[in-house]
Amino acid sequence: MINYQLAREELVEQLEQKGIQNPGVLMALREIKRHLFVPNNLRHRAYEDVPLAIGENQTISQPFMVAKMTEILELTGVERVLEIGTGSGYQAAVLSRLAEKVFTVERISTLAHQAEERFERMGLSNIMQRVGDGSLGWRQVGPFDRIIVTAAAPTIPKALTDQLTEGGRLVIPQGPRRVQDLKMVVRHGSELTVSSNGGCVFVPLIGSDGWTD
Repeated sequence: MINYQLAREELVEQLEQKGIQNPGVLMALREIKRHLFVPNNLRHRAYEDVPLAIGENQTISQPFMVAKMTEILELTGVERVLEIGTGSGYQAAVLSRLAEKVFTVERISTLAHQAEERFERMGLSNIMQRVGDGSLGWRQVGPFDRIIVTAAAPTIPKALTDQLTEGGRLVIPQGPRRVQDLKMVVRHGSELTVSSNGGCVFVPLIGSDGWTD
């Protein structure tokens, strides 16, 4: 019998050793049970610091990358956050502990429905989701203080930067399909500042402002 709580604590300690420092991010990773977001046959690996397959050629991100991207967002608890690529729902669940409201878009309906069921079971009532082309954002409920993209884009989608508030932040893996650079984009009026946060590997962002399938 796996002691998931102990495994989760050990994972968080690993993440601290790898440089994750934000207390809120570490707290959220302690609270959100990653094993509930992976297929039953992979639950014994839920607290390894690796991405895992969740079906439909998609993955649940490596915990370090979830923590790093969340830390870059610098959430204070009052933000409206848009997530592109719901996947298993794990990243959205972590965000829900740190933001006022999380909006998440997933293009694969089976994954979206599974994630919605998890949110309901866990009582995560500040997450709103829909099925659609995430590369276009969610203009009807924008703008957003923060946007996080959990799939790799060939270029930074203008549709997403247009939906940022003044001073808003976008975190996105950008580059070729094989390996990407984790970019942070900050909006200042009509200007955007872009900084690099190291290499990463994500599944491609499929959509009209991303890759074609």
